[in-house]
Amino acid sequence: MDRPPGANGTDPSNGINHNAATREPPAAATPSKQTPGLDPQPVNDEPNTGEPGPRGSSTRRRRRRGRYFGPDGKLRPFRLLRGDAANLRARWPSDWTVFNQQVVASAVYVFFTNLLPGITFAGDLAVQTGRSWGTVEVVLSTGLCGVVFAVFSAQPLTILGVTGPFAVLAENIYKLCETRFQVDFLSLMAWTLIHAGWMHALLAALNAHDWTMRYVTHFSADVFSLLNSVIYVHKAALELQREHARARSRANSEGGDIEAALAPFLYAVLGATGTCLFAVLLSTAPTSWAPLFPRWARLGLGEYAAALSVLLWVGVPHMGDLAALDHARLEVQGEALRPSAWPARGTFVVQFWRLPVEWVFLAVVPGAIVTVLFFFDHEISSIICASRSRYGVRKPGGFAWDVALLGVTTAVCGVVGVPPANGLLPQAPLHTESLLHHVDGDDDADGDDDGGAEASRGADDDREWEEEEQQQQPARPAAASSPSSTPSTPTSSSSPPPSPAARTHEQRYSPLLQAALILAFIAPPLQRLLGLTPTSVLAGLFLFMAYQSLRANPMLARVGHLVTPPSALPPLPRGVSWRGVHAFTVAQLLLTGLVFGVTLTVAAPAFPLLIVALVPLRLTLMPRLWSRETLAFVDAWACRPGRPEDGRGCPNSRGEGEGTTMVAAADDDAAAAGRGTSAARAASASDAEKGLGV
Repeated sequence: MDRPPGANGTDPSNGINHNAATREPPAAATPSKQTPGLDPQPVNDEPNTGEPGPRGSSTRRRRRRGRYFGPDGKLRPFRLLRGDAANLRARWPSDWTVFNQQVVASAVYVFFTNLLPGITFAGDLAVQTGRSWGTVEVVLSTGLCGVVFAVFSAQPLTILGVTGPFAVLAENIYKLCETRFQVDFLSLMAWTLIHAGWMHALLAALNAHDWTMRYVTHFSADVFSLLNSVIYVHKAALELQREHARARSRANSEGGDIEAALAPFLYAVLGATGTCLFAVLLSTAPTSWAPLFPRWARLGLGEYAAALSVLLWVGVPHMGDLAALDHARLEVQGEALRPSAWPARGTFVVQFWRLPVEWVFLAVVPGAIVTVLFFFDHEISSIICASRSRYGVRKPGGFAWDVALLGVTTAVCGVVGVPPANGLLPQAPLHTESLLHHVDGDDDADGDDDGGAEASRGADDDREWEEEEQQQQPARPAAASSPSSTPSTPTSSSSPPPSPAARTHEQRYSPLLQAALILAFIAPPLQRLLGLTPTSVLAGLFLFMAYQSLRANPMLARVGHLVTPPSALPPLPRGVSWRGVHAFTVAQLLLTGLVFGVTLTVAAPAFPLLIVALVPLRLTLMPRLWSRETLAFVDAWACRPGRPEDGRGCPNSRGEGEGTTMVAAADDDAAAAGRGTSAARAASASDAEKGLGV
């Protein structure tokens, strides 16, 4: 964060000494010593003005060092943690003052949207990890981490759970442990998560949020989202493939009719398809079922689409002759609270101290990979769910504090022997959406203030980013300014009434209640209730999650443009061609396929590093292959306003000066054209909040 001009008149943001600039130049006092027609020569004893020279260079180095390591420097250790701690102290009392019917409804809604994907991943993990992790471990992790974050996090709106990318990572580490390393999976994962815990704390102490997430664009985020969708479809296919193998094995062992043995597999296909399609049908109720049913009923059907579909298809196998089929169901521990691998694993606490010393140090490598994955995923979730512009969130969060807290829960999960939880998409923004309400003007209906003057660091950081973007943007000609910039004195009769302002019930009750409800399902009676779920329903949930994730991805609209006739394509701004837009979309598809292909190989544990590598790829290589106008049209910063192409120093194959002018023209044309891709991004994000996904 740039410091204000100090006592010596130095502005560290631009390296200009304002005091020196206002003094009379020493050369003017001795004009007779200057050679006519030549510029005045610098005097050795002149105060430093930032000009080239030994003293000027050292001053610039000191200023640059102060900018990064000074009291407000971006790299000064613990800077963000201190601010986040102040924010938490300021907002924590007011977070317990809001409790109403909407908060209770939000807790119930998020409970279903978090539990159902959790047990879906639990069923898959139980098979892929040899029951090292199963239903009870996933439920325990989701509930325990959720309670901790609801009480102690700086941003309680973030919802935690076990995610698909981590499930893929854990499954591949298990395969390596069993086939190549010959070490205990849980002990290795315990040390992996312990290392990930202190790495999270290190990132928080070094203010990693300021120098990492600000460079992420929608290019990388969309590829990551599409990868999740592909993983969900692949998981559903694997679930049906296991059911088919189970049916064939049963037929071979019993020597019976192969067609009769395949009957459970055929029903599994129908059950998965029916679960997905019925959930999709219900999710369209709020927008497509009018005028059927009252509006509140349609909204309820849409919000609980996945839960209602699961309840229906859990009951279908008990109807008629279907009850005679041998349905595969979710494996649970319904007799007592014990690990899924009992009796081979007698206790939850992992004996990690028995791992050989060399593997303790080698576990740093997967620990770093887990850290990269969790940091990227959790930061994106927190940023989206706490959007000030969209949800009216006013209390500041604390990215560094929450990352450090995530490190603590991750390490504890490793010791307890359960999969770690981190921020979920889209459950986190779904939670905020369920708490959204509107108030007249700037009134505060909740009475939950920002928490005082010291709870303002988050807003200050956002303003700092916006100011830096404005400094980097090229100046527009006066003629291009909008009419609204002309000074005017509106009269009271012509001014419109203030529109209702979006506000969110910022409190800790809803995340705490949903996490406590999930945690209650570790009880044996409720575990037996979960055990009634057929695996075909889990496969259908995977398909529905993929559908919801695709709807929220703006790439879907651009993929549709690939097969749209040119005459039917919408117009583009000046300097932007559909060939460039199509090439950008194809590049994202190919990179997604590449990363997914890696997840199927022995190098699968390293796939989060490929996701992170997309960030420098977008900022360094792609500006040399695509025009500045095209990139400005299809991409933007994911965590702050603006685009990479707004900066003057962004490389461009067309040239710096030309590119700057054309970006300004592209901005005006894009506004007139409706910002094609940006409009699709906003619409798809709104659709994503009507159903379930991860």
